[in-house]
Amino acid sequence: MQQSKSNKYPILEFDRSKTAIIEPSKVIKPKNVPEHCVLCFFDEIIKKVVKEKKAKIVARRRWETGYHNVYEIKYKGKRLAISHPGVGAPYAAGMLEELIATGCRKFIACGGAGVLDRKIAVGHIIVPQYALRDEGTSYHYLPASRFVKMNPRAFAAIKKILKKNRYPYLISRTWTTDAPYRETAAKIRSRRKEGCITVEMEAAALFAVAQFRKVILGQILYGGDDVSGTEWDTRKWYSRKSVREQLFWLAAEACLEL
Repeated sequence: MQQSKSNKYPILEFDRSKTAIIEPSKVIKPKNVPEHCVLCFFDEIIKKVVKEKKAKIVARRRWETGYHNVYEIKYKGKRLAISHPGVGAPYAAGMLEELIATGCRKFIACGGAGVLDRKIAVGHIIVPQYALRDEGTSYHYLPASRFVKMNPRAFAAIKKILKKNRYPYLISRTWTTDAPYRETAAKIRSRRKEGCITVEMEAAALFAVAQFRKVILGQILYGGDDVSGTEWDTRKWYSRKSVREQLFWLAAEACLEL
């Protein structure tokens, strides 16, 4: 195990062992699920797609928050899985681990993010090529570093589909944090200086888990609430259903490119 020089900070004590006591592949049985999977943070869009496409449940896992379903639909003649990854880095990482153990291998996540620049309109598409690791989960999967990078194949697939469908987008760095109620003005200024234009809670962990497990994962975000000023502006970002649905189908198309 690699320890920090001072041995004061457990988060920096990275263990390179590939096997844990609770190893997903040993406690979760693989199922006949699609290898392509969209991780959708929009619960109302999942419900809409499930109803309209007559999706079937192909896997189910129970957490203390309830049951989590993995759905399957046919899209463009191919099998596609859909699942909600939960909110926050530990939750999303755990769900991704279980999906990988179940049999999915190629992922595109779609979600919203706070903007650190108010010029970014609500609904504008953002492709986070790098995630700043200001959460804890990724440090259990990769050695300490400032940023973790999106899988290049996923990054290329996302760009291809956005260009094909003529959607304008920004390529960015995103700030992944565990503490949305500690996004202070000083931290926001600091993150902006490092090139981050969005803040969210999962990207760094998702990228790290995917890299550790050697699967392909990318993410598409859209500009949501504004935290760039002296006061928070929700901009009613969570009510933009048409934007959220469009993002889901773009993610689905990009996923099937992998």
